[in-house]
Amino acid sequence: MLNVLMITFSVLNLEGAMTAGGGTDDDIPLGERKTVTDFCYLLDKSKQLFNGLRDLPQYGQKQWQSYFGRTFDVYTKLWKFQQQHRQILDNRYGLKRWQIGEIASKIGQLYYHYYLRTSETSYLNEAFSFYSAIRQRAYYSQVTKEDRPELVVKKLRYYARYIVVCLLLNKMDLVGDLVKELSDEIEDYTHRFNTEDQLEWNLVLQEVAAFVEADPAIVLNDDNSIVVTSNRLAEGVVPPLEQGMVAGQLALADALIIGNCSSQVKFSELTIDMFRMLQALEREPINLASQLNKSGTQESTEKPSKRENPHKYLLYKPTFSQLYTFLSASFKELPGNSVLLVYLSATGVFPTGRCDYEGPYDFGGVLTNNNRDAGNMEVIQKRNNSFKEMHCLHPGDFFPFTRKPLFLIVDSSNSIAYKNFINLFGQPLVCLLSPTAYPKGLQDQTQRGSLFTLFLYNPLMAFLFMCRLTSMRKGMWDKCQEYLHKIYRDIAHLLTKSRTVDQAFLQFFGDDFLRLLLTRFVLCSATMRLHKMFRETRNYPETYPQLQKEDSVENPALQNHILELASMLDVRSLFLEKTTAEY
Repeated sequence: MLNVLMITFSVLNLEGAMTAGGGTDDDIPLGERKTVTDFCYLLDKSKQLFNGLRDLPQYGQKQWQSYFGRTFDVYTKLWKFQQQHRQILDNRYGLKRWQIGEIASKIGQLYYHYYLRTSETSYLNEAFSFYSAIRQRAYYSQVTKEDRPELVVKKLRYYARYIVVCLLLNKMDLVGDLVKELSDEIEDYTHRFNTEDQLEWNLVLQEVAAFVEADPAIVLNDDNSIVVTSNRLAEGVVPPLEQGMVAGQLALADALIIGNCSSQVKFSELTIDMFRMLQALEREPINLASQLNKSGTQESTEKPSKRENPHKYLLYKPTFSQLYTFLSASFKELPGNSVLLVYLSATGVFPTGRCDYEGPYDFGGVLTNNNRDAGNMEVIQKRNNSFKEMHCLHPGDFFPFTRKPLFLIVDSSNSIAYKNFINLFGQPLVCLLSPTAYPKGLQDQTQRGSLFTLFLYNPLMAFLFMCRLTSMRKGMWDKCQEYLHKIYRDIAHLLTKSRTVDQAFLQFFGDDFLRLLLTRFVLCSATMRLHKMFRETRNYPETYPQLQKEDSVENPALQNHILELASMLDVRSLFLEKTTAEY
C-alpha cells in the first residue's frame, strides 16, 4: 500500500516554463499523439477516482484503503508522466501551469484526507509539501488572465485547504501570510466578477482570523516576536511509568471528537475545542520521506507493531443517527485490550420535569444536530413533556458501548448528567466532566474555547488565562513547563500509590495519551478549587467514578505545587492558601 503513497517532495522538481500549444492532428507525430492520449486517459481516470472518494463510507477503517491505494497510484503515474513529457504536453496539449497546480492540489488533498482517515500526522507534512510547492512555483498565478471565475474559486479553495494544513502543523507565521494573500485574492475576485459568494468568502476570512486569535495568551522571544508552541504529545511530556506503579495495559485505539457548540470559533468544520483535543491525541509529526529507503519505499520488514496515534473521527454537529453510526463502527472494530475515547463538546440539554424514578434518560445530556428533522419540530413540540428530548445524547445512550473499555470526556453546561452512569458490564469506564458553569469574569471568553478543554490541551496556557495573564517570555514559559512536568510526575505517583483511587482510573494509566489526560485533569480540578474566583460547586470538574479528593485534587502536596507555580508568575494572591473542607 505504502509504495504508491510515496510521492515525495523530490518528485516536484519541475524545469522549464509553459508555452502555448499548437499544431493540427496531421502535424503531430504518432508518438507524441500517443503521449497526449495517455495523458488524457490518466487525467480522466484520476478525476474519476478522486470524485469517487466522496462515495466511500466515512466510518470503518478497512473498506476505503484499497480505493485510496488505486487513487494514489494513478496520481503518482499522472504526476510523473506530466513531468517526463512536459515539452510535448506543452506544445501539443497546451498544458497550462494552473492545470499542473490542480494536479498537485489534488495530491495534497489526498494526503490530507489520508491523514484524517489514519490519524498519522506524517501525512500532513506530505500535504504541506505539495501545497507549498504550488505557492512557491506560482502555479495559479496566471488564473486571473483566464477570465473564468470558476478557476479563481479553485485558487481560493486551495488557499483555504493550505491554511487548514498549516494550522494543524502550527505554522502560524505562514498562516498569517496566507490569510493576507487570500484576502487580496478575494478582494480581486469580488471586484472582477459579479458573484454571489462574496459574503461566504469574507466569512472564511473572519473564521480563520478568529481561530488564529483564540489562544488567550502569547509567548514572546526577547525581541518580542511570537513563539509558536506545539502541544502534541512529545518525548518528556508524559509522566513515565516507574517501577512499582500500578497501571493497566490498555491502549487507546479509537477516538470520536464531537463538536456541537454553535457560538464557538470554528474553521473548516473544526471548532477550536475539537482542534485542541485533536492535537492532544496526536504525537509530534515526523517527515515521511525520512522513513524511506533509497528506492522510495519502506522496507518490507518494517511493520509497525502498533499505531503511533489513535484512530480518530471528527464529527462537527452530527445528528444522533450519524453519531451513533460512527460510535458503533468504532466499537465494532476496537481491537482487544484497547480503549474507545469519546470527547463531547456540546450544548447542554436539561430535563424538562421531575420523575419518580430517575434513570439514565432522566438527567438530560448534550445536544445533537436536529437540522434534518426541522420539518417535524412542530409535531415534536406538541408532545407531552413526559417524553425525552430525541436530539439529546443521554448517558443511557452509551450503555451498550460500555461492554468494552470506554473513556468519556464531556465538556458541556450539563456535563454533570454523565455522572449518573452505571457500569453494567464491569469493563473499565471513566468519565471526565467539565464544570457546568464558570465564574462571571470568565464567561465572556467561551466563544474562544472552553477552559476545561484548554487545560487538557495546554495546562500552562489555561493557567495564564485563569490568572488574566496575556503574555509571557519564552524563558519563563520554559521554566514553568519544566515545573509542570514535575507536577505531572507527582500526580502520577499520587494516583498509582493511593489505596482509595478507583481501579478504573489505573486501568487506563498504562496508555501515554490517557495518562497525560488524567494527570492534566487532576491539575485542572485542583487549580480551580484553589482559585478564589471558583467558589461554587458547579465551577469544579467532576468524574465518574468519583475521585477521592484527599488523594488527588485536594492533596496538600499538589496544592503547594500549584501555589509555587502561581508564585513563579507573581499571581499567588489570586489563590487560596488551602481549600475549605466542604463545598
